[in-house]
Amino acid sequence: MLDEIRAIKTQFTDHQTLDGRIDQVFEEMKALGFEALIYDYTPIPYDLDGEIMIPSLLKLRNISDDMHDYWFNRGYFRIDPVQQVALRTSTPFFWNYDANAETLINRFMGENTEPVARYLSERDMSTGVTVPIHMPRGDYATVTGIRYGREKGFQKQALRYIADFGLLAHVFHEAAFPLFDADACSAGKARLTERERECLRYSAEGLSAKEIARIIERSVPTVVMHLNAAAKKLGAKNRTQAVVRATHYRLLEDRPSYNL
Repeated sequence: MLDEIRAIKTQFTDHQTLDGRIDQVFEEMKALGFEALIYDYTPIPYDLDGEIMIPSLLKLRNISDDMHDYWFNRGYFRIDPVQQVALRTSTPFFWNYDANAETLINRFMGENTEPVARYLSERDMSTGVTVPIHMPRGDYATVTGIRYGREKGFQKQALRYIADFGLLAHVFHEAAFPLFDADACSAGKARLTERERECLRYSAEGLSAKEIARIIERSVPTVVMHLNAAAKKLGAKNRTQAVVRATHYRLLEDRPSYNL
């Protein structure tokens, strides 16, 4: 098994770009009977209101680019039953948006998820397999393979190769994650500067603006300016709320790591 993992990983690391490694996993997926790929990454599962976070990275292969608009801007990702299941399991699973199909997403389907089901049905993307990848700090990714059309034998074939697909997805993600840029690893829309993050980190430790100024060798008004700028970006009413929000969105952490 270890030799197999190393062989697969070598195929990915031969490519030096994220898109190159995504192209490679897509080629490998085709051999398992899939015709399209969805790969997404979300730094934290839920926002401050308890809703599913919109992913910071979404990569598609052989899928219309308008999916970015629907899943990001129109919020379809939040109501997608596949994501509801993916948040609750680490096991690869087969799904079918046919209301009469008995798959794991069935119990999450309803009137509110109808826009997602309609979008996928209109594009013949109603069946697939998703591999959830949960990381040590709570961030997670999903690798999804899709077969176009409504071929009845696809479920049997998909379940036959689901273990192989699960292994492939995990090895791929381990190879892809180091190539993520800073925006892909940041949750929410706020983009703090390194100095703003530094000041918030010290504030989280209970230090005053005067104490922070002494440590970073800047004036107190400069520290206050950085803290106020960070609070404004985060939509916070005060410094304490800014620290809480930045911590929730993992903006004060070093870049997370992932090891298989």
